[in-house]
Amino acid sequence: MMSVLKLKAVSESTNSNPNDTAKKRQIVDLGNGSEVIYIQRFLSSDQSWKWFDYLDKQIPWTRPTIRVFGKCFLQPRDSCYVATPGLTELTYSGYQPHAYSWDDYPVLKDILDAVHKALPGSSFNSVLLNRYKSGNDCVGWHADDEKVYGPTPEIASVSFGCEREFILKKRPSKKSRDGSDEPASKRLKKSSPGDQHSYTLKHGSLLVMRGNTQRDWIHSVPKRAKAEATRINLTFRLVF
Repeated sequence: MMSVLKLKAVSESTNSNPNDTAKKRQIVDLGNGSEVIYIQRFLSSDQSWKWFDYLDKQIPWTRPTIRVFGKCFLQPRDSCYVATPGLTELTYSGYQPHAYSWDDYPVLKDILDAVHKALPGSSFNSVLLNRYKSGNDCVGWHADDEKVYGPTPEIASVSFGCEREFILKKRPSKKSRDGSDEPASKRLKKSSPGDQHSYTLKHGSLLVMRGNTQRDWIHSVPKRAKAEATRINLTFRLVF
């Protein structure tokens, strides 16, 4: 049975502008240096829908072929990649996306500015965009632990449109608890309730994974038959 994260709600100002309303952020310590921050009302509804409409219509979405466990599949979501020129090229699941410039899509710089204001001290220079057009679109279990992000990557995820479930699961150890070489897939199914947590990511929300989260946890956006509308998600990252 899956447990929902029990979070400590903290009222903080997420913008340096004193005229902005303080937003409530929820912070959870996952242990061993892993932390998640969730701001449900990161952006206003009106602003979120304006940006959703721009992203849905103006971004050059593509649905590439990726390689998983030695087999080729059509990625079950649309994607696009934007990064500062000169960065190390990103490769995931055997696919290397074309890196567009921030100047190509100025709205992305506006969203990045909002994220930086909400997270003082953080710095991002790339964004991977994903569009889920129906409940069949999804992303399987993975960690954003590519070497280009360094040993303790910070991932800031902004969601627009249809609410979708985001699940965190403790990464299985290389050995099972009894010391046998049981496959990781079976150990995942045996994980305890405290090792798996769920968020429903709202329209205009911000979720941040910090510290050792990518080392010790994996996450997914599973298929959901009732999710009939489009969801767009932007994950901001720092490439070294």
